[in-house]
Amino acid sequence: MKLLLDTSFILPTLGIDTGEDTRQTLKKLANLKTEIHISRYTLLESLWVAAKLIKNQEFNSERFQLGLRSILETGRYTKVDENPQTFIQALRLYSLGHKDMVDNLLYTTSKTHSLKLLTLDTELKDFITHQGLKDTTIFPNQILQRKEHL
Repeated sequence: MKLLLDTSFILPTLGIDTGEDTRQTLKKLANLKTEIHISRYTLLESLWVAAKLIKNQEFNSERFQLGLRSILETGRYTKVDENPQTFIQALRLYSLGHKDMVDNLLYTTSKTHSLKLLTLDTELKDFITHQGLKDTTIFPNQILQRKEHL
């Protein structure tokens, strides 16, 4: 299986906790032969989270830097490139009522590249379902329940 990671699944590598389900899912993915993809917009959203933590003095700069190097330099993650259609489709989702542009970009990127979008975002899934769009989302429980290799 080929996965595009939502921001919640990048943050732990950057030293930012997002919960036990996320940790367990990442552990399972580490042991499976799964292609893991990331978007530059996931990294941008990670910076926004880090900036908020800096304000609250809950930020480990060294851990963040180490994690960022791991994401960008180890080859474990494949960076995806967006094409013009990705942005047009993201705007379409916005006009249909889904106002989180990063989620819109990640969803349309997952469609364009035939990737499953690993996310915690039930609101996005509900929106996709309600609009009758192709569902590319996958959730931690679906990964954790799998017995076979992805």
